[in-house]
Amino acid sequence: MNQTLSPERIRADVAELLDCDPSEIEPEENLIDLGLDSVRIMTLIERWRAAGAAAVEFPDLAERPELAHWTALLTGGAA
Repeated sequence: MNQTLSPERIRADVAELLDCDPSEIEPEENLIDLGLDSVRIMTLIERWRAAGAAAVEFPDLAERPELAHWTALLTGGAA
């Protein structure tokens, strides 16, 4: 789907908004439990759309707020 968004970039963007080190985020951890709220998710969507992920929508991320799922969704990998 998108070549500009790497797993590392996605992890770094999420970590920036959670104010933590990227290595602290487990792939299957619920990002909402870590403090990611709907405003931050929208911030990520805007950032990732600007990077080329034009099709990403809020429900896509909110339904399964896990780094592994988001990475698969945004990079075209298997979920």
